[in-house]
Amino acid sequence: MALHMIKLCVGCDTVEELIAWRRARGGAEWRLHTRQTPKRAAELISGGSLYRVFKGMILCRQAILAVETVGEGGQARCEIVLDEAVVRVAPTPRRAFQGWRYLTDDDAPQDLSSLDGIDTAPPALVARLREIGAW
Repeated sequence: MALHMIKLCVGCDTVEELIAWRRARGGAEWRLHTRQTPKRAAELISGGSLYRVFKGMILCRQAILAVETVGEGGQARCEIVLDEAVVRVAPTPRRAFQGWRYLTDDDAPQDLSSLDGIDTAPPALVARLREIGAW
């Protein structure tokens, strides 16, 4: 069973804004910078994904390719290498939190491509249906 990471997406309100930001910024690899290196990094890179929260809703994920510690001592930081593909997931409510958290397969939202009819529904409608337990 894969282990995932969940993190707030700050500075972008939608998945489209995140993708546009990446296109404008470019670069060799998509890297996420954090202060602490996850203790369960081996589990993250064996099939795990980074799930992103936009304005209280998990909306997308990216596969985690590598977890690297950069620097030494008090200057050490973590860089998480992400797949360029941004996979949309079923909108799932999530309260705000600081930093990042682990997410198990059981708690992770399903990809939109795996759900019948959900990929054509407006995201706000899907989110509301999930909130009331109808989807």
